[in-house]
Amino acid sequence: MPQDRYDASTLVLLGNPSLDEVRLTSRPESASTARRLTLAVLRLWSLPHLGEDCELLVSELVGNAVRHTGARTFGLRMLRRRGWIRIEVRDPSRALPCLLPVRELDISGRGLFLVDKLSDRWGVDLLPRGKTTWFEKRVVER
Repeated sequence: MPQDRYDASTLVLLGNPSLDEVRLTSRPESASTARRLTLAVLRLWSLPHLGEDCELLVSELVGNAVRHTGARTFGLRMLRRRGWIRIEVRDPSRALPCLLPVRELDISGRGLFLVDKLSDRWGVDLLPRGKTTWFEKRVVER
């Protein structure tokens, strides 16, 4: 099956986070689903070269939502505007994620460190009920 058909079927089956927020269950295996959706949308946008970084970064945001919020579900959304893409993970917790200093031998706590290093911008928007943690990557328009 050609890759674009696989991507289209993924987006039809699971939802397209570039059109509307996709709700995922708060389980570790949802990181895999979020990565598949992210890669499918990036290919749809003709930006597959951003896939490796975005796949890692969305995994980190999803991991934080699953491990630290106690939520049953979270939302994934992807936005594109001229020169930028933005990937958002929304959860019902208002607890803010913390960027911790990371030492060479640390085995945990590297998630936001990676988001900080590999994204062009990232942040958290508090909502009346929850928060949206997001990152952005610069896109060179052709």
